Amino acid sequence: MSELFAPAAVSVSELNALARSLLEENLFGLWVAGEVSNLTRAASGHYYFSLKDNRAQVRCALFKGTAAKLAAPLKEGDHIELTGRIGIYEARGEFQITVSDVRLKGLGQLYEAYEKLKAKLQSEGVFAAERKKALPEHPRRIGIVTSLAAAALRDVVSTLKRRAPDIPVIVYPTPVQGAGSEHQIAQAIQTASNRAETDVLIVCRGGGSIEDLWAFNEEPVVRAIEACSIPVVSGVGHETDFTLADFVADVRAPTPTGAAELVSPDRMESIRKLEHSQGRLKTVLAQRYYDASQKLDWLARQIRHPQQKLAEQRNQVAALKQLLHTGMSNRYRFHVQQWVRSRQALAYLKPDIAAARRDVLLFQTALKQNRQTLLDNRRQRLEKQAVLLDAVSPQHILERGFSVVKNSRGQVIRNAHVLKQGQKLHITFADGEADVRVTSEHKQPDLFDYS
Repeated sequence: MSELFAPAAVSVSELNALARSLLEENLFGLWVAGEVSNLTRAASGHYYFSLKDNRAQVRCALFKGTAAKLAAPLKEGDHIELTGRIGIYEARGEFQITVSDVRLKGLGQLYEAYEKLKAKLQSEGVFAAERKKALPEHPRRIGIVTSLAAAALRDVVSTLKRRAPDIPVIVYPTPVQGAGSEHQIAQAIQTASNRAETDVLIVCRGGGSIEDLWAFNEEPVVRAIEACSIPVVSGVGHETDFTLADFVADVRAPTPTGAAELVSPDRMESIRKLEHSQGRLKTVLAQRYYDASQKLDWLARQIRHPQQKLAEQRNQVAALKQLLHTGMSNRYRFHVQQWVRSRQALAYLKPDIAAARRDVLLFQTALKQNRQTLLDNRRQRLEKQAVLLDAVSPQHILERGFSVVKNSRGQVIRNAHVLKQGQKLHITFADGEADVRVTSEHKQPDLFDYS
């Protein structure tokens, strides 16, 4: 019954493929250290060997393309460190490493120190593009920091002699490898900077192992290049070699010869450019000469005898004078005719104002008479209304002995029955006013009642 639920079996090829996938995905980027043994080189140029230590070994395959990049061929017994694709050779089910890079054992510590110093300098902005100086197009002197015994010096000097034999070269000699060489290289760069004898400085050496080039990865050299006031071109090792001096230099050249080509103008190229410019200049000058000749010929044809030109100018003046006289005469006649027509139109349109003047005089006379009559009538009417108004004036009534009695709210008292004892009253006479108070509510007899 349990066999019914058992998982399906896999084939050997499927097992090896699965194992290879697991190994490649989980063991990527490892460096493995050990000793080379059982080294064989096939006719195709591929290397096959075992990498072992005192307890185990692993099969390795180094293909021809990768082997060609090694500084030196592998030898039996070499102690190396390698990295590559860790997996299984499926055809035989053998665990193996397909090598992609090899370095001598012990270089791992150097590489770690290299990366640590590189990260530190990069965080400080030492490699920043904005701090790099431009190379002069036509340097007056070229400085070289390298060893006098180096083949790189001969390559640089021969290149400069071929390209720019007229530019002086100043060499600042220094050892380029060995113990303490980084300090001597830094001192040579500092000397060149302090003297300021050159317009550009080449720091170079030929190819070699990573240990041979290591002085150019040391901090004193990097700091000296950073502080150098002269543009620096690095040409250390081969094109595949990269040192910290390459990163801090203003320009990196793949080789010392390349550095010499970068800093020097190509004399032959300059001569070719000069010859090309000379040819263009000749062409332009010749064309300008032809243009000027044609213009001169045309001007020569335009030249005439002064008497002929003077006669033509006199004829032109006479024609202009006649034209001016005719134009002025025509304009004068036109304006005279226009003035006559305007005068006739004005006389025709002038109104007859004699009758209007008589009507205005009659109207003015009548206006004066009517105005005086109106004023007299209004004056008489005003006098009558003044007499009538004076007759009904309250003041006139008061002067006859009457008075006006008002309560405290200003209301006129017309009936004694509305008065109350102690009530305050205001009496207006013909001449003056007075405040009184009611002392009795008894009705006084009529002054004119004699019954």
